[in-house]
Amino acid sequence: MEFLEDSGPLAGLRVVDMTTSYAGPTASMYLADLGAQVIKVERPGHGDDARSWGPPFVDGTSAWFASANRNKRSVVLNLRVPEGREALLRLLDAADVFLQNMNPSKLQQLGIDGPALLRRNPGLIYCAMSGFGLDGPDSHLPGYDLVAQARSGLMSVTGEKGRSPQRVSTALSDIATGMAAAIAVSAAAVRQARAGVGDIIDVSLLDTDLALMAPRIAAYHAGEPEPAPSGGTDSVLAVYQPFEAADRTIVVAIGNNLMWQRFCRAAGVEELARDTDLADNAGRRVHRARLTARLATVIRRRPAAQWLRVLGEAEVPAALVQSLSEVAKDPQVIARGSIMPVAGSDHSLTSIRSPFRLSSTPEPRNERFPALGEHTAEVLRELGYSAQAMAHLAAAGAAEFGPLRPVPADNEEGSLSA
Repeated sequence: MEFLEDSGPLAGLRVVDMTTSYAGPTASMYLADLGAQVIKVERPGHGDDARSWGPPFVDGTSAWFASANRNKRSVVLNLRVPEGREALLRLLDAADVFLQNMNPSKLQQLGIDGPALLRRNPGLIYCAMSGFGLDGPDSHLPGYDLVAQARSGLMSVTGEKGRSPQRVSTALSDIATGMAAAIAVSAAAVRQARAGVGDIIDVSLLDTDLALMAPRIAAYHAGEPEPAPSGGTDSVLAVYQPFEAADRTIVVAIGNNLMWQRFCRAAGVEELARDTDLADNAGRRVHRARLTARLATVIRRRPAAQWLRVLGEAEVPAALVQSLSEVAKDPQVIARGSIMPVAGSDHSLTSIRSPFRLSSTPEPRNERFPALGEHTAEVLRELGYSAQAMAHLAAAGAAEFGPLRPVPADNEEGSLSA
């Protein structure tokens, strides 16, 4: 796998990623998409937990894992062995960024907690990713997406009206936490480049989900009643919800009073536009029940395609509620190149292009996810390990070398002693 040099705004940034599952790998993938060199440090035998998440598997590869691990190199080190820890420390001495999601007490035992590493490498950006943060009474607890969605209140407002709370059915907490970490690391990298100083970044699933809940929490503290699941309706805006057209479900999103007037003319309900009780959003909220009942009757009379045309001409936001098979064929999604085939997978595995576009890098970086330990020898050679030293690490169980690039022989490159 050839990694492009000087490609992307983070080119030259060396990131060591020791996270597993989905939030951390998402963060490091976004950094890699922006040009950073990401070295994924994995445990012996199984590697990242997400390698085993499935089905579905394609030729033994987890689709989940492939979706969050492009543009990386994989190194396998055993941190329970002194030689493995020493190799990690040498790697971190040469790194700009370290991402990890281990238990804080275990980090201290291994000597790779934030303060210890910054004493060794004052310019290091240390990003700790966890369920609940580095401090507080529950900082030691493990965290997963489901737990964060529950504890943050996100589940309490999600689901069908009158029914039990539901989880948002994707890895929302993980992906958003990965984005938050990538933002913080990128910001710290600016100061690192200017002043040569590092930082300790604390990112958690709970804090991220609280950020996602910001408008709901703000409204509650301002006097709104305790919210509950309400289907697809919005807590503030009306009309802002799904409706059943003659053949399928659409959503209509009315964001201001002028848009409400345009909607009423387009939908043929001018009497509602003249109703002073519905003139502003506050009134439409008060009368939401009778308003949506009337609109449901009207929208049910025409097929979805006709509504999308009519509302589109009126500049009223509306969309089909699409299945994933429709999303994959959506002309806008295709035009934007948003769904990318995993390199070498013959389109059987895909990942999603990062949700940002830079004019300086019009073509997305899209190297295949690494095999477990594929780059152990390559990275250790870069650290100055000789073939003999690498063979010693392998014999001690401190490192594993992937099937694609095994331990170098003595006559290969890498004659430096370690």
